[in-house]
Amino acid sequence: MPNCVDKVDLCILQCYVASMTKERIKHIIESTVSDDRLLDTGVKGVQLFRVTDPMRCAPAVYEPSVIAIVSGCKEAILQGKSYEYDSSLYMCCAMPMPIEAGTPKASPDNPLLGVIISLDTSVMTKLAIELESATGTIRHPKGEPLPPNLALASWDDAFTEALLRLLQLVDCPTDIAILGDSRLRELYYAVLKGDAGVSARRAFGVGNEISRAIEYLSSHLSEAVTIEDIATQVGMSRAVFHRKFRQATTMSPIQFVKSMRLNNAAMKLATGMTVNEAAMEVGYASSSQFSREFKRMYGQSPRQWSHDKQIAAEMA
Repeated sequence: MPNCVDKVDLCILQCYVASMTKERIKHIIESTVSDDRLLDTGVKGVQLFRVTDPMRCAPAVYEPSVIAIVSGCKEAILQGKSYEYDSSLYMCCAMPMPIEAGTPKASPDNPLLGVIISLDTSVMTKLAIELESATGTIRHPKGEPLPPNLALASWDDAFTEALLRLLQLVDCPTDIAILGDSRLRELYYAVLKGDAGVSARRAFGVGNEISRAIEYLSSHLSEAVTIEDIATQVGMSRAVFHRKFRQATTMSPIQFVKSMRLNNAAMKLATGMTVNEAAMEVGYASSSQFSREFKRMYGQSPRQWSHDKQIAAEMA
């Protein structure tokens, strides 16, 4: 019986310590970001944010990153499936993905506060391979589905403590210069060992052919790239590549490229770029084809989309 009591007391203490650590993270963000904006911390790829205006989900592109919320909640929609996460779960996106994202519940009384940490591909790859070398390469039974590209993970102790240590560098350029890279590496390691670890290790470790294909497609959106060419580059038949790609992204390669192009175009239109400019920027030779596909995906013509976004910006 005493052993059971000791275990319960230890669990309560651990929960209390984790809660206090998260409160310290929240205090750093609150004291650093006083108004609605996305703030660079000085640590490479680390940004803090505050949002008090509700925003409906809109086309966006998630780059490899971790998004941790300490107050409020955020929503991401991929292929019709909604992922809502708050201070109990952080989001890990291991590969570039076309999604819809928004903050539908943000308000002045319940601001969205959080941090975005970009995942450095070279560092994550090196860490994932080192981890696999130490623990054994991940081996999945033949036919087992790949883990989803967007993963929601619990704030375990390792992640929470690593995030606090990273954000404690904010406002101290000397500490950032000397300790920034090592604190980032510590956080990356916590992600690789946490609930999102299988997804992240699949993307950055041994056997990351689909991740490499996605990275290539994402950086060549304006070019004519065939699926056969990509499949050959990663050493797969078209059929196997198509199946594994869909398992990792929930989309076919063609759907992925189209979504990435149109989401990027929607973001450019929202900044005031013309329809023709946006179409050309993302690889459409025909603005009429671009307009048809844009309307089919978003239910509005590109011009109407741009007009509505500009009105929303003026009213904000």
